[in-house]
Amino acid sequence: MQQSSISMGRAAYQHYIPPNFGYVENDLYRCGQPNELNFPFMEKLNLRCIVWLAPEEPNQNVMNFVDDQEIQLHHLGVLESGNASDPITEDMILEAFNLILDKKNHPMAIMCNIGRHRTGTVVGCLRKLQRWNLASIFEEYRRFAGPKVRLLNEQFIELFDTDLVRIPVDPPEWL
Repeated sequence: MQQSSISMGRAAYQHYIPPNFGYVENDLYRCGQPNELNFPFMEKLNLRCIVWLAPEEPNQNVMNFVDDQEIQLHHLGVLESGNASDPITEDMILEAFNLILDKKNHPMAIMCNIGRHRTGTVVGCLRKLQRWNLASIFEEYRRFAGPKVRLLNEQFIELFDTDLVRIPVDPPEWL
């Protein structure tokens, strides 16, 4: 588990980073489901919104944290089939982008159970929208997916039609 230290005078406070945590853009983060050890770190992000992509709801501790911190949770991962290994859908990506590209939702975190596949696919499609080259997009996806790369997700990212995305009038500066 990764950790960071913040020194406050003589005392050093340990902050444990959630699995697959990463900085995507200014006020936009990605990670897997945090646990109680990660909550002090997550508090420092001052999140307004979490886009939850897993088919099942976050665990009760995460739900309590979201309530305590007054964070909006958008559960987009509900699948018709109920099969957690089904790939993410185009509709889920477009719904996620409606939230991600709305600056009033920032700071925001994109999450799924482990922060690999669904989160990686959304971030990969965002990178495509930002006009990154595919080699760089896939390198980032693979860095977070580790040995569990899903070629179907890479194919989805490659074929994703960015023309379907509604860009808001006042988009984030990183778009």
